[in-house]
Amino acid sequence: QVQLVESGGGLVQPGGSLRLSCAASGRTFSNYAMGWFRQAPGKEREFVARIVWSGGSTSYADSVKGRFTISRDNVRSTVYLRMNSLAPEDTAIYYCALKEPAYTINWVYWGQGTQVTVSS
Repeated sequence: QVQLVESGGGLVQPGGSLRLSCAASGRTFSNYAMGWFRQAPGKEREFVARIVWSGGSTSYADSVKGRFTISRDNVRSTVYLRMNSLAPEDTAIYYCALKEPAYTINWVYWGQGTQVTVSS
């Protein structure tokens, strides 16, 4: 059974930083991608960033480019999202997701989400 477990959310002041983590377990994956999505209150879930495990190719939503960085740890099967210069509009539940193969459209596996609140 595949599990994605997020951690690292919390309350941060505007301009601050957080690092989210997501550990994948349950089986061995190949040719896959992991990503982050977020859902703010009253809004639809939106794409934030993704990384292709083999090669490390990344992509970002325009709203987070230059502020957020997605990275991976091959040994721990963990993906990270470093978030800098956080703003109130970044407040949302952040979800980790995985898809296999890497360039398929559908994200099949999802974590339970972690809350990020940006407020003074």
